[in-house]
Amino acid sequence: MQLKIMPKKKRLSAGRAPLMLFLCQMISALEVPLDPKLLEDLVQPPTITQQSPKDYIIDPRENIVIQCEAKGKPSPSFSWTRNGTHFDIDKDPLVTMKPGSGTLTINIMSEGKAETYEGVYQCTARNERGAAISNNIVIRPSRSPLWTKEKLEPIILRNGQSLVLPCRPPIGLPPPIIFWMDNSFQRLPQSERVSQGLNGDLYFSNVLPEDTREDYICYARFNHTQTIQQKQPISVKVISVDELNDTIAANLSDTEFYGAKSHRPRPPTFLTPDGNTSRKEELRGNVLSLECIAEGLPTPIIYWIKEDGTLPINRTFYRNFKKTLQIVQVTEADSGNYQCIAKNALGAIHHTISVTVKAAPYWIIAPQNLVLSPEEDGTLICRANGNPKPRISWLSNGVPIEIAPDDPSRKIDGDTIIFSKVQERSSAVYQCNASNEYGYLLANAFVNVLAEPPRILTSANTLYQVIANRPALLDCAFFGSPLPTIEWFKGAKGSALREDIYVLHENGTLEIPVAQKDSTGTYTCVARNKLGMAKNDVHLEIKDPTRIIKQPEYAVVQRGSTVSFECKVKHDHTLIPTVMWLKDHGELPNDGRFTVDKDRLVVADVNDDDGGTYTCVANTTLDNVSASAVLSVVAPTPTPAPIYDVPNPPFDLELTDQLDRSVQLSWTPGDDNNSPITKFIIEYEDAMHEPGLWHHQTEVPGTQTTAQLKLSPYVNYSFRVMAENNLGRSLPSEASEQYLTKAAEPDKNPTAVEGLGSEPDNLVITWKPLNGFESNGPGLQYKVSWRQKDGDDEWTSVVVANVSKYIVSGTPTFVPYLIKVQALNDAGFAPEPAAVMGHSGEDLPMVAPGNVRVNVVNSTLAEVHWDPVPLKSIRGHLQGYRIYYWKAQSSLTRNRRHIEKKILTFQGSKTHGMLPGLEPFSHYTLNVRVVNGKGEGPASPDKVFNTPEGVPSAPSSLKIVNPTLDSLTLEWEPPSHPNGILTEYTLKYQPINSTHELGPLVDLKIPANKTRWILKNLNFSTRYKFYFYAQTAAGSGIQITEEAITTVDEGKLAMASRQVDIATQGWFIGLMCAVALLILILLIVCFIRRNKGGKYPVKEKEDAHADPEIQPMKEDDGTFGEYSDAEDHKPLKKGSRTPSDRTVKKEDSDDSLVDYGEGVNGQFNEDGSFIGQYSGKKEKEPAEGNESSEAPSPVNAMNSFV
Repeated sequence: MQLKIMPKKKRLSAGRAPLMLFLCQMISALEVPLDPKLLEDLVQPPTITQQSPKDYIIDPRENIVIQCEAKGKPSPSFSWTRNGTHFDIDKDPLVTMKPGSGTLTINIMSEGKAETYEGVYQCTARNERGAAISNNIVIRPSRSPLWTKEKLEPIILRNGQSLVLPCRPPIGLPPPIIFWMDNSFQRLPQSERVSQGLNGDLYFSNVLPEDTREDYICYARFNHTQTIQQKQPISVKVISVDELNDTIAANLSDTEFYGAKSHRPRPPTFLTPDGNTSRKEELRGNVLSLECIAEGLPTPIIYWIKEDGTLPINRTFYRNFKKTLQIVQVTEADSGNYQCIAKNALGAIHHTISVTVKAAPYWIIAPQNLVLSPEEDGTLICRANGNPKPRISWLSNGVPIEIAPDDPSRKIDGDTIIFSKVQERSSAVYQCNASNEYGYLLANAFVNVLAEPPRILTSANTLYQVIANRPALLDCAFFGSPLPTIEWFKGAKGSALREDIYVLHENGTLEIPVAQKDSTGTYTCVARNKLGMAKNDVHLEIKDPTRIIKQPEYAVVQRGSTVSFECKVKHDHTLIPTVMWLKDHGELPNDGRFTVDKDRLVVADVNDDDGGTYTCVANTTLDNVSASAVLSVVAPTPTPAPIYDVPNPPFDLELTDQLDRSVQLSWTPGDDNNSPITKFIIEYEDAMHEPGLWHHQTEVPGTQTTAQLKLSPYVNYSFRVMAENNLGRSLPSEASEQYLTKAAEPDKNPTAVEGLGSEPDNLVITWKPLNGFESNGPGLQYKVSWRQKDGDDEWTSVVVANVSKYIVSGTPTFVPYLIKVQALNDAGFAPEPAAVMGHSGEDLPMVAPGNVRVNVVNSTLAEVHWDPVPLKSIRGHLQGYRIYYWKAQSSLTRNRRHIEKKILTFQGSKTHGMLPGLEPFSHYTLNVRVVNGKGEGPASPDKVFNTPEGVPSAPSSLKIVNPTLDSLTLEWEPPSHPNGILTEYTLKYQPINSTHELGPLVDLKIPANKTRWILKNLNFSTRYKFYFYAQTAAGSGIQITEEAITTVDEGKLAMASRQVDIATQGWFIGLMCAVALLILILLIVCFIRRNKGGKYPVKEKEDAHADPEIQPMKEDDGTFGEYSDAEDHKPLKKGSRTPSDRTVKKEDSDDSLVDYGEGVNGQFNEDGSFIGQYSGKKEKEPAEGNESSEAPSPVNAMNSFV
């Protein structure tokens, strides 16, 4: 029999002395605990843990690494076969095996060719318990062959004709990615009229004059070898009828002229596929791609249907302007006939594609490792499915089971191996192979027969400490084969366990649900099987809980004073507590005013910031407790009050002229305390209905000492009066005598009457009941009346007690009702109430919004439209429409992730809404539901849409490292949010001189797959400023800037340091002082002579005939004119700084091969192949700072187009 511990607990009652707790349960396979010490001792057959993929395409430029890792005890040895025969790695000097592993490394970089090692490899891991084998690993080097040279004649055709430009790329491994560009590496625009087919050809449904060009170039990108191959350019010329007739007239006879109309409308015909029907076969789990491309004028539109069913909503996508239908994760249920329809104004045609979905084998039940005890039984089950049905074959230790050594305990029954009364020699590794014409599955599963005496894995004499009245769990982890039974004893002599209930868990753990002091002691766990016995003692101690017996108390203190909080803790004498104080759940301020004593917290010189909650926390190793108190800080005691004060309360209240609805109240004012009384406030108490509550009655001027008060029926009144002056209000007076008014019918009806259903078949009528004051008499009740608004039914009425709700059952769903609630008491009815309208209960809407349409506005915003649902189907108050939308998978990676749905609700009857905050370049799904007061209706069919690419975020980092005399190395991390496919990086840099002016700006394009770049030929000891950003097809991202300095030329620096600073020499300073004094004397003499001489005629002539070449001052504002040196004239700069936002206008195309290199002049080989080598050529741009006499150094880059 096979044994397995079942996931349940055994509850053991008291009264057994000694109590023995047993664990003996049946299992399907013995589970080996992951205990390191146990695993070191147990033998185990090999298990393959890592291997290379079945179809392994390698890069011929790198060493070949074929992985094979396995575990087992003892450690397995490894061997390989190649093409079905033994592969002796010792005889090949280029092949090495990783120590302790089966991984092979073939060193083809030093010598040898990858083609030499093509073939089928299989790894075997073997030890004394069996042998496990890997999959057949097919090694093939990737290939990127050159395009066959061909001479392509120019294509001349009329406006409106259809055209197919063939690509026919070379066959590579894996197949290349095809795209069309012009000779400037700009992607050719595609549309419903012009598109690329799945085979790479470029299809024109009809041509236009703008299609004329000489550089239709097909490119094939081989990702494995990172190379691009280019087809010879194709020249296409589209001419009108007049141009065509001119050509014919020049080359042919005069009779071959075309009509005047340049292009004639025509119905659609298919360019691909051919004929009316075709067949397509695809494997389960792959992407099914069906394509129909039609020509016609005007351009046809493509539609898709499935003849015998509907297209799967969540797995269907349209590509290439709906010319391609894709179904992801295709299943056998997707087999059938698919029809594509091409339609324009002149007609329609259709093509039927018969799709058959086959399936490589896939697991239903994969065989699992089996650990058995001697004489036990077991089974290995290997069940797979596929189309066609796979064939199941078994191997034992890598050998077909038909020729493997015989095992009497083993019997094969199709996909099952049955083991009976196994022995240790029955241990082996079995392989199940499920195969059909589309592939195979291989699984290793070992049978390990173990005969092991019991072992207890829990450490001996483990001490468990538990707080009283809490659960105690005593561990007894065990292992043995056969599975041991577990028994628990308490005490050395197996004393009885009385009164309490014990629980034994499946892993041998003993649980005491509520541990008491008498639970303390030694517990023994005993494990037995037929091979032996093991036992282990553990000890349990029960501790007293920690308690705070003196808690901190609420305190109100004045600023500047001292406050203390007390916290006394009682704990188990064997535990050492730690007491910690917190303020507002955080640490105490780091302030000397706070001192913590043994049981006390003292705060000196209290200020307003000290107010808050103070918590005392006592911790031990087993438990913790806490208590809190609030500290309030108030201002110091104010100075003595002035002689002015609020009035004293009135007194001597008297009731006169007592009537049913009125009474007169009089009183005597108290002392006004030197501030005149401005008014009296009168309040009343209803001792019958609300005793103890005082309500505002009225106010009278301060000169009046009587008031006529209006009263309500059936109220037991008491009155009090308060006086008020400019300083405040007095205390209330003593209450007057009581006065009970007579009962009367209610004056008013309940308010806030509503009718709303809580269930689809009821009407809940609610109202705000009258209070006791408003009841006007005893026996307050309500008459509730209702009838359907749109019917001729009579009013239905019921009288209820003094409640606030009545439920009418059995109503139709969401029907308008007229409702009245009238008050009555023992004296009569209140006035007739007005009817209000309500509705019976709502139910969920029945219909989903239809015709859901999505218009993608930009990369982060989409607009959704839908048709409203019929009002009758809402079955409730229309609350609005709710859109559920979620990002199903990334358009870039298509990884499966946890789906986070977002919800937007649009109030009312709106039929459109905006979805903001979308992620660029992502795949979204949405549906729309109508919402009423009950909830949501059914969802509309899921609508799928994609957001376009957006501009990337800034690169995550930019570092400048390894500065030298003339070079700097830039290292960066890609943007954290690329928001699309990065096409390139742009680097701009310029020098900064000592006055912080910027020099010429150099622009450099860097391929998107680079994260490091070396700038050479820079000036030494020069600061450079760098501007760096990434680009996608949507545009340039956010730039980051950095500055760095090249290193100093130490030789020149030393020479400069040896030069003498002449400005610091004494003789030079004296000479300068003498020159300055001489100039001052000459200026004084000239000034004296001028004052004596007056105005000379020469001066007048100079003033009258000023030299136009010398204009020292501007006439308009008196400022100095602009000086121009004729010999070295330079235009003034518009600015020496970059714009404040430090952005640079993007000049390159968003989708261009230029993005991958330094310029448009990429280097091609003679055969047209584009190998990924680029030579940088930069056009000189206007500098944005001081000009330099040196041109920027050329930057050469080599890169591989990925």
